[in-house]
Amino acid sequence: MRIIIADCTAHYSGRLHATLPLARRVVLIKADNSVLIFSELGSYKPLNWMAAPCTLKEITTDQLDTSYIDLTQDIGQAPELIIRAAAQKSDDVLEVVFQQIISDQTVDLGTDPGLSKDGVEEHLQELLAEQITRVGDGVRLIRREFPTPIGPVDIMAVDEQGKHIAIEIKRHGGIDGVEQLTRYVQLLNRDPLLAPVHGVFAAQTITPQARTLAEDRGFTCLLLDYDEMKGTQDGLLRLF
Repeated sequence: MRIIIADCTAHYSGRLHATLPLARRVVLIKADNSVLIFSELGSYKPLNWMAAPCTLKEITTDQLDTSYIDLTQDIGQAPELIIRAAAQKSDDVLEVVFQQIISDQTVDLGTDPGLSKDGVEEHLQELLAEQITRVGDGVRLIRREFPTPIGPVDIMAVDEQGKHIAIEIKRHGGIDGVEQLTRYVQLLNRDPLLAPVHGVFAAQTITPQARTLAEDRGFTCLLLDYDEMKGTQDGLLRLF
C-alpha cells in the first residue's frame, strides 16, 4: 500500500467528468493499482477513485510535455508528480496532480485474513434450525436451504399437524424479504405433496411496512434475538 499525503488536484474523465480543486488530501495506491483519494472530513468513501483493473503511469516534473502546459499554469507551478490511472475495460482516466508532496510511504500490509462476521443470516439460520420450536410448539425441522427452482428456502419445517412451514430469515426484515417469501410460498403450494405451506418471516428487526404486508399475506412474523439465541446475552449463561 502506497500512502501519499499531498497538496493535489484530480480530474476524472470518461463516462463522467469530475474535478477536485487544489487541497491537501490522502491518496492510497493499492497493490492492484487501485487509486483512492480521501479528505480529512466526510464519510468513509473516497472523494474519487479508479478501481482495478487499471494501469498506472507516473510522470515527474522533468517528464512533462506540452500537453501539461495549461495544467501547470492552473496550479501556479510545475507539479512534483502526476499519477495517471487508466481503466483497462473503458476509456475512464483518473489523473492526480501532486503540487507538493508532504509524505510518500509504501507499506507491505501482508496477507489479510478477511473480516470475521458474527450474527449474519447464516448464523441466524443455524441457530433457528437448532431451536426450531421457537417457530411453534411441536414444530420439526425438515432441512435448511430447502431447494426450489427459484432458489433455496432458508428453512423448511413441519408443524405438529404435519403441515409445511417455509421460513425466510433476514437480519433486518423489509418489504423485499416479504416479497421473496411470497414467491417461495406460492411456488411450494403448487406441489400437492407440500401444500398447504405456511410462511414465517423471521428477522432481528422487522419494519412496520414489512410486518403489515407479511400479516396481510397470512404470514407469521418472528423476531429473533441473536444474543439470547446464543445464550450469551449480557455475557451470562443461565439455566432458567
